[in-house]
Amino acid sequence: MARAAKLDLRAFQRELASRLATKTAAQVESSRLGLSCGGDRWLMRLADAGEVVTMPDVIPVPLTKPWFMGISNIRGNLYSVIDFARYLGRESEPTAAGHARLVLFGPRTGDMNAGLVVTRVLGLRNVAELAPAAPPQDAPAWYAQRWMDGDGNAWQEIDLSILAKDPAFLTVGL
Repeated sequence: MARAAKLDLRAFQRELASRLATKTAAQVESSRLGLSCGGDRWLMRLADAGEVVTMPDVIPVPLTKPWFMGISNIRGNLYSVIDFARYLGRESEPTAAGHARLVLFGPRTGDMNAGLVVTRVLGLRNVAELAPAAPPQDAPAWYAQRWMDGDGNAWQEIDLSILAKDPAFLTVGL
């Protein structure tokens, strides 16, 4: 009898662990990293964002497009640093204000050692609390779903795996 109760307890623990893992995966899937850049609000899947780091020292690379800031050594690995605001065709935002961050591309984007400079990280947003909206008509392929929050603010989701393959993004030379 004690043996049967012990097996039931183990089965219960396995089921509970499985349910918790599923719930966590669902919560992660509905969570997005909120960013501010170029005067707009952006969202990024957590699987796309490898890491968020403070602005490192950047070594300029000659004969590159204005939005390509250069390269940076992050824990022994070289990363391309892209001024996301300038890539969007907007005015470059100061990175010395203390809030600017470098959002490194995550493993879902492939072997791309790159990062986007953003003005500010706004924390996690749950897309279940946002309403879907139509993307702009001339939106690039790497624009994913557009969302509206309860205050009427638009949030544009970025698909970094598509951006990482975009020929315009990959062509940094003049």
